[in-house]
Amino acid sequence: MSDDLTSALRDLAADHRTPPPVPGAEIRRRAAVRGRRRRVAAAGATLVTAAVAVTVAAGLMTGSGSDDERPHRKPAPVATDSARTPAATVDLSRHRMTLDGRELPISAGTAAHPTPTGSMTVVATHREKRMPAGEFGLDEYDLTLPWVVELRTPDGGTNYAVALTYNEKAPGKMDVTKGWIGLRPDDARTLHDRLGPGDVITVRAGGPAR
Repeated sequence: MSDDLTSALRDLAADHRTPPPVPGAEIRRRAAVRGRRRRVAAAGATLVTAAVAVTVAAGLMTGSGSDDERPHRKPAPVATDSARTPAATVDLSRHRMTLDGRELPISAGTAAHPTPTGSMTVVATHREKRMPAGEFGLDEYDLTLPWVVELRTPDGGTNYAVALTYNEKAPGKMDVTKGWIGLRPDDARTLHDRLGPGDVITVRAGGPAR
């Protein structure tokens, strides 16, 4: 019985023993480690917060989210050829093109190949373009013509305003083309330099010369 009591008293004394003192240097080292851990944790929280803010901002800019969250805007109306102010007008009956207040003599299509009427949109301009001879009624040779303006007709076809270098006397006097609008070389250059893709030429009806 005395041995058991002695053992119990020893265990009780060990439980209440004062822990060995820790040197001051070790205490400062442990405090520094705890400080670094707190700073690392704070920096990580800041980075997470910034990442969340960037994600939310990107979602708002790209329109992510439900349809109810995005503003509803009506699409801008698309301008049609007829809605544009024409850059030039052609009067087939008078054999004249009006451009910037000037009247330029033109030659148009014959009775067999009349020039289309309505609003024609400029598709491209060409300093020079090789044109099939058959389009001019010349059966043997293709022609390379200067100052060519390529047009889209109201029905989606292709037409041209060209310099009639092969018949410079025709503009203003007679219709010799297969539907194209022919001008004198200097006038064709003026038209070429004035117009660009998207511009409109309005062609008014008139009886071609036979």
